[in-house]
Amino acid sequence: MSVHPPAIAALGYVAACFTTLSFIPQAIKTLRSGDTRGISLRMYALFTMGIALWGIYGLCTGDGPLIVANAITLVACSLILDRKWRAWWRERSGP
Repeated sequence: MSVHPPAIAALGYVAACFTTLSFIPQAIKTLRSGDTRGISLRMYALFTMGIALWGIYGLCTGDGPLIVANAITLVACSLILDRKWRAWWRERSGP
């Protein structure tokens, strides 16, 4: 388990809050509108996998800010990726 001085841990949590909070409004907008046309399926799949791996890394190292930020972001990313995947599949399947 990773042990940081309190100031370093606080810095990590503040950074995690900023990056996670910056993502949430766009995620909410996308989920409410259901419009995923402007999102690249490949990019979003890679991004979601990266977030999952950072979360695993955080778990392995015991890094609280990484665990919290990536867990929250992973939920939102997964929901959006699911919407994008379903839209992509509908387009390929045809009428």
